[in-house]
Amino acid sequence: MPQVVDLTKALIAAESVTPARGEVFDVLAQTLAVAGFEIDRFTVGEEPDGPVENMIALRPGTRTHLAFAGHLDVVPPGDGWTSGAFAPEVRGDLLHGRGAVDMKGAIAAFTAAAARVEGPTLSLLITGDEEGPAIYGTRAIIDRMAERGLRPDLCLVGEPTSDQRLGDTIKIGRRGSVNLWIDVPGKQGHVAYPQLVDNPIPKLVAALAAIDAIVLDHGNDWFQPSNIEVTDVTVGNPATNVIPAKASARLSIRFNDEQRGEDLVDLIERTVALHAPEATVIARISGEAFLTEPGPLSTLVADAIAAVTGVTPALSTTGGTSDARFLSQLCPTVEFGLVNATMHKTDEAVAIADLETLTDIYADIIARVAHG
Repeated sequence: MPQVVDLTKALIAAESVTPARGEVFDVLAQTLAVAGFEIDRFTVGEEPDGPVENMIALRPGTRTHLAFAGHLDVVPPGDGWTSGAFAPEVRGDLLHGRGAVDMKGAIAAFTAAAARVEGPTLSLLITGDEEGPAIYGTRAIIDRMAERGLRPDLCLVGEPTSDQRLGDTIKIGRRGSVNLWIDVPGKQGHVAYPQLVDNPIPKLVAALAAIDAIVLDHGNDWFQPSNIEVTDVTVGNPATNVIPAKASARLSIRFNDEQRGEDLVDLIERTVALHAPEATVIARISGEAFLTEPGPLSTLVADAIAAVTGVTPALSTTGGTSDARFLSQLCPTVEFGLVNATMHKTDEAVAIADLETLTDIYADIIARVAHG
């Protein structure tokens, strides 16, 4: 078995901008096979959101089934790297490379921990599409598990949840997400003859003003208030003397567990219809909000963190969405991983000491499940 740093390097070196397929899965599958895991790799989906490769690695053990979930795909590297984004390099105490933190490092740490500790039934649920549309990723893994009669009792997602230092934050929930596209039709014509045309812009502006005035909720014990944000307004009219034929806008809603995606879509549709009856609204619900109430799983993970590091983690629901929104439908699910300061940034880097410590924490979690 390679050491955690060597495995992280090997995963980084396998370029895997979303959707990931092929070599990066080869690297992980070979290592997991040596650790006694049965490997199930499968590719699903068609363009534009696919094809996507996924993997279920299973090692039977005791009755309790602990799943570790993660993704091998990464965001595009962007420009300005000191060294190659996919040429892992150690500089000082840090290992640099795209995916070092989000989240090849955590996958390597759990793999190394699983090689060290036996006991419970373990599975790694690894997708090649978390950073992208996530249509054919973890949702396809869940379907595949159902076909095989597999259902974990507990799930740990290795997203980079730590804030200032490793172990200071566990995510026990996430807000839901909805994106909406609003198109308001009009009738194009000369600005000097407004009686002959239909300007869509005032209707869109009125609808957006009404939407901006909506207060969804004030938050609760675990979640911040839900919010609706206008993320784009487009007319695309190059002429100064022409009333345009269409005006469009895009919204993003992040919502807590007091809301449901379908209800929010209905609210926006009704609000838009009041000001622009002929408008169309297209919505995509990326995921519902979820909360794993503080209890046995979060306590188990917190106790392992404290035992290894001496840190008492905070329980949080902040941040963007993750694939935990799907996995939480199966079983109690929490997220815990590396420090998130450099994720998605140029020169993404992980502290080598954190990789080794995270491996120790994951090993402790596996041992606690085994004795649970």
